[in-house]
Amino acid sequence: MLIATRIWSIVLLAFCLGGTVHAQASDPNAGAKQLWQLIDYVAVDYGGAVANGVATSDSEYAEMLDFTDNSSRQAASLPPHASKAGVLAAVADLRAAVIRKADAAEVKRLAHHANELLIAAYPIPVAPKAMPNLARGASLYAAQCAACHGADGHGDGPLAASLDPKPIAFSDAERARSRSLMALYQVVSQGVAGTSMASFAALPEADRWDLAFFIGGLSYDAAARSRGEKLWKGNPALRAHFPDLAAVTTLTPEAVAARTSAQTAHDLTAYIRSKPSEADALKPSGLALSRARLAESLAALHAGDRAAATKLGLSAYLDGFEPIEPMVGARNKSLLAAVESAMLAYRSAVADGNVVKADAVGKELTQLFTLVETELGDAKADPMTTFVGALTILLREGVEALLIVIGIVAFLRKAQRKDVLPYVHTGWVGALVAGILTWVAATYLVTISGASREVSEGVGSVFAALVLLSVGLWMHQKSSAGRWQEYLSEKLSAAMSRKTAWSLFALSFIAVYREVFETVLFYSALAADGNGGALLGGFVAAVVLLAIIAWVLLRSSARMPIGKFFSFTSGFVAVLAVILIGKGMAALQEAGWVGVTPVSFPRIDILGVLPTAETLGAQALVLAILVAGFGFNRISAARGVKA
Repeated sequence: MLIATRIWSIVLLAFCLGGTVHAQASDPNAGAKQLWQLIDYVAVDYGGAVANGVATSDSEYAEMLDFTDNSSRQAASLPPHASKAGVLAAVADLRAAVIRKADAAEVKRLAHHANELLIAAYPIPVAPKAMPNLARGASLYAAQCAACHGADGHGDGPLAASLDPKPIAFSDAERARSRSLMALYQVVSQGVAGTSMASFAALPEADRWDLAFFIGGLSYDAAARSRGEKLWKGNPALRAHFPDLAAVTTLTPEAVAARTSAQTAHDLTAYIRSKPSEADALKPSGLALSRARLAESLAALHAGDRAAATKLGLSAYLDGFEPIEPMVGARNKSLLAAVESAMLAYRSAVADGNVVKADAVGKELTQLFTLVETELGDAKADPMTTFVGALTILLREGVEALLIVIGIVAFLRKAQRKDVLPYVHTGWVGALVAGILTWVAATYLVTISGASREVSEGVGSVFAALVLLSVGLWMHQKSSAGRWQEYLSEKLSAAMSRKTAWSLFALSFIAVYREVFETVLFYSALAADGNGGALLGGFVAAVVLLAIIAWVLLRSSARMPIGKFFSFTSGFVAVLAVILIGKGMAALQEAGWVGVTPVSFPRIDILGVLPTAETLGAQALVLAILVAGFGFNRISAARGVKA
């Protein structure tokens, strides 16, 4: 076993160092990953080289010296970071312990400490993105690994006798005590150069983690897992050792034993590796996660790591508070506004490196979180808020679409071309169907993070604002001096003369779907309240009102001056463009895409007015373009009348 371990260590070191230049060029985290591996190998293999202060094998001890020497060089080549000095010091302590032939337990402790600092400073992925599938891992192991390592992981597969060095026995409990699941994942991913252990990098990342979890459980039996389950469910203090999936993948049984006992660590590890979802369920969420991330952000800022403080501050909002934001808004809009403003102020302080201000705002946020907890605990969701929101949103967007579609239908009726009407009706009906499909995709087929939700909302709002800006200017131009009637007649007559009624289908489809898409974005946010009945009620009420409005418009369209009709609409669209650009910029600020510069200005949520230089500047720009465009249209129309 010692000979095989020695050979494995040699080839792994050669593999890690030989591929350093290429790996670092293609992966910015490659250096940190390789350093983590080197340190982990020292933690695992040192006990086979030194005992009681004496080298039991000169060659293996020489390898440990070489490993730690290369670890020092690798650490020195890491990118600049506020915590890099701490990592270098930890690696130096590890090398010093190896030089003086310290006890194996101390070397393991120092190695684990060094790797903890390394991961904190250079956050390489240490856990799977999705929950591991052990059944899938067992299937992959049987197909890919059992021939060498044996069906039960004893290293006695049919091909084992012909291999040199011999395959590792994953069932070896002593070795398993020092091996983490992350270490197994790295070996599965990279293989071992110079041995029969091939790289499985071609497998999807999830499959490699499934394999690592299955292999990591081969040294434990059902009895150990049963004892571990009793410990897990009966002692909350023990669950604190595995607060999340990252702890399951990075902690070794030895590390847990240092805090409990060897037997407890063995049984607890056996259970949690077989049921990793139990640890994942302990992850903080909501306000608990916001508080944790805020504390971590402040700690990073005090340590001088502004980048980490910014990232953690964003997480406090996006991953913790943002998912419960609709519920808070439904109960207490002023409290929601206060939290959002404080979050923006905190991110601004972090961006400026103002520790004193960040501490003050952090305390304010902590107090606000307490108020939010009270609000959510004492109050019930208000279905009326959801109902009114669903009603007004659909009415607002629906009326805009009606103005365009009714205008087309009115002209076709006046022109006695009812044969073309089916194309128009098919267009807007098709837009509604496409809107329903968009709703289904957004609700059931796509799962996105808080950051992605804010980015989607922000980009969508900015895009909609720009579209409405152009549409508003266009409508105002055509409505001036009767140009809308002239434009509509020319386009529709040309379309009919070319017998291309499909152009009318496209016009009605685009006009309606643009509004439907906006409605879907808003309804997706309202759906988070959970008031499905109120949401449906608001939707139905709005549909009924839109039907009445459409009937009234169609009945009176013969006498209605369409130019004035669209002149009013152009003003409405212009106002909506200003509102959406403000809300879009605010969402991008919350996602961290746009900076935050607080200013002294009233906050008017209904108009998308927020007290930051970025949102107000964007709204001022759009407003200036609208004023200039409307003014130009009026001057041009006046000149046309005089001519």
